[in-house]
Amino acid sequence: VVYISRRNNGILFFLVMLFASDWSAAQISYSVTEEADKGTVVGNLAKDLNVNVRDLQTRNLNIVSGRSKKYFEANFKTGELYVNERIDREEICLNIIKCTLNIEAILSDPVAHKRIEVVINDVNDNAPTFVEKYFSVNISESSPAGERFLLPLAVDADSGSNSVKTYKLSVNEYFSLDVQSGGEHSASAELVLLKALDREKQGVINLKLTALDGGRPPQSGSVQIIINVLDANDNTPSFSRTLYKARVTENAPVGFQIIQLNATDLDEGENAKKVYSFVKRANFNPSDIFFINEETGDISVKSELDYEAQSSYEIHVQVTDKGASPLRSNCKLLIEVVDVNDNTPEIVVTSLMNPVKEDAEIGSVVALVTVTDKDGGKNGETRCKLVGSTPFKLNTNYKSYYSLVVDGPLDREARATYNLTIIANDDGVPSLSSTIVINVQISDVNDNAPHFLESVINIYVKENSPVGANIFKISAVDPDMNDNARITYSLEGDAKNIPVTSFININSDTGEIISLQSFNYEELKTFQFKVQATDSGVPPLSSNVTVNVCILDENDNNPTILAPYSEHGSVNSETIPYSAESGYFVAKIRAVDADSGYNALLSYHLSEPKGNNLFRIGTSSGEIRTKRRMSDNDLKTHHLLVLVSDNGEPSLSATVSIDVMVVESTADVQSQFRHVPIKEDNFSDLNLYLLIAIVSVSVIFLLSLISLIAVRCHRTDSDFSRYSAPMITTHPDGSWSYSKATQQYDVCFSSDTLKSDVVVFPAPFPPVDAELISINGNDTFTRTQTLPNTDKVSDIFPHTVICIQILVGFMLQVVLTIHI
Repeated sequence: VVYISRRNNGILFFLVMLFASDWSAAQISYSVTEEADKGTVVGNLAKDLNVNVRDLQTRNLNIVSGRSKKYFEANFKTGELYVNERIDREEICLNIIKCTLNIEAILSDPVAHKRIEVVINDVNDNAPTFVEKYFSVNISESSPAGERFLLPLAVDADSGSNSVKTYKLSVNEYFSLDVQSGGEHSASAELVLLKALDREKQGVINLKLTALDGGRPPQSGSVQIIINVLDANDNTPSFSRTLYKARVTENAPVGFQIIQLNATDLDEGENAKKVYSFVKRANFNPSDIFFINEETGDISVKSELDYEAQSSYEIHVQVTDKGASPLRSNCKLLIEVVDVNDNTPEIVVTSLMNPVKEDAEIGSVVALVTVTDKDGGKNGETRCKLVGSTPFKLNTNYKSYYSLVVDGPLDREARATYNLTIIANDDGVPSLSSTIVINVQISDVNDNAPHFLESVINIYVKENSPVGANIFKISAVDPDMNDNARITYSLEGDAKNIPVTSFININSDTGEIISLQSFNYEELKTFQFKVQATDSGVPPLSSNVTVNVCILDENDNNPTILAPYSEHGSVNSETIPYSAESGYFVAKIRAVDADSGYNALLSYHLSEPKGNNLFRIGTSSGEIRTKRRMSDNDLKTHHLLVLVSDNGEPSLSATVSIDVMVVESTADVQSQFRHVPIKEDNFSDLNLYLLIAIVSVSVIFLLSLISLIAVRCHRTDSDFSRYSAPMITTHPDGSWSYSKATQQYDVCFSSDTLKSDVVVFPAPFPPVDAELISINGNDTFTRTQTLPNTDKVSDIFPHTVICIQILVGFMLQVVLTIHI
């Protein structure tokens, strides 16, 4: 029992956390016998990983191995590792003493790795076998007792204690068996002659050699041994040593001499001549790799050596004399192959997550990287690294096992693919390296909402456009891809408390806006709505844009003649006295146009008979006056046709007919308008009122103008930079226009002081507030247009000027009314 004071509790807790934080650096070892039944439990993973069994499935436990077969699998309910495929040790680890399978246990949330080593224990499932069906040995009858003869070698696919351990020879009187233990290798046997042979007594001796392995129970295999008894030669060639050793590098060239063997024979002549040869044993034939000179015993390299394929060779060499009854002896040669750094590291990548989501958390495992090197020692030790600056890194799991994990934020819109270069180096001299490029694709997630290139979109549509016309195409962009970038469009908002869907429709796929009705500028000048763009991601993202639709006026309304000349079918007539002076007022034609701007700017013209030059009409006022005094040659009745035209393209017009009759007396003059007052010589009270009114209006106008100029002088430079200097233009017909920035107002006055019009015309587009006022009696026509309020402060000055102009016109109307 160990007692720990409170002071040491902190130290103990720190050590426990230190070991727990790096549990992936160690490995778990299990063992299982080959040919174990499927479902055989190998070990308790949950216990050894220190993980609750219920967390195995939620943390997505994954068993990964580098082999094509998945020999082991985990049970999520019990936490046990069990056999999933038939395990044949001889298939997996042929000629390897210790057979192991390495697997990886990977947990997520948080990410953890564990290397597991499973040792495959051999079972005695293979019996010893001989390559030869029978084996013949020629033995001279003069061979002395004790002479040895090499017997064939049995092979057993099993290893360790289950390999060949001993041999047995059938009972006979001439030979015994000398079994030599092979240690880690299989045992071998030699035939020992017990007494001299007598060929005349028995020329052929048949024996049976049985090989036994170390299994329980042991298994066996046998081969027939045929002994041919020969006469002659009584001296056997012999080697100077029974065991030779030599070393050769694996990159030794073909023909390189390794060793020279030497044997002696006491005989003479042909019986003393020797022949060296290799002895083929089981599946190994030394002649495939090495060459031996039959006469000298020189052994050289015949084919390329590979330390990684076989690091040593055990060769039996036989020397035979050339006697009539050849005698032979054997020796053993051990050739050690010395490793050189001739193998580059091999990189094996097991992909776990490709493509990688762009919202993958830092630490997410993308792939497992395994580095192997067939060389041995320092030549086989490797290092691995990731080249370049990328949002990925390599974590070392165990020795040459690595994990490629996410190490930074990913953004598919910025970069959709990464070519990661991994370099592995060994520790040999010189060091060798290999490189592999891993292509990692980044998959898209819906992290970008559609957006419009403009915050506000202005659409200009001509009135009277056909129903179903494509008036605009809305376009939004989404940097995502596939469904996350597939955008649908929809309408939102009302116009004049009327659903906007009653005016227009939008193609949800293309964003094309289609009119559902023909627009009339005189009824609807502008309306606003919103278009929402929504992607098809999960969850969907959206954004809005404000759309202003401005209806452009078309010249689709003819001028309309106002009363009293507008009555349908009426006969319009006026009378003038014969004594009328030049400029005598005859009549005033009044007309209006429902259009706006220049489409509503009217002009008046007379279509007179040829040679008639008695009357003229004001092109902008519509007043008909005499051009000269009457003469005796003039007609008594004049038929006048007045043409009223607007300034649209094409121009529209209206006509009115007036019959002007000339009478002798002024008292007979009858007009549908008020009579022109007779000028008085004396200064009346009415003239006084008129003078006071004109002076008052003039003073008010001048004070207002001075005040506005003073306000303008106090504005900042930035305010002045926003407007161009005002411009007042005088037209040939006596009218004048005021222009400010992008808005222009035309104020037209008649040259006649008795009856005038004040007409304010806005620019064609964008619309502004304006009024058309005809100063004549109580007839007034008002036309209002709406201007979008983008900058109210910037419109104060021009609007105020227009208001003053309208005020002046109104005061003039009052004055003229009083005067009349």
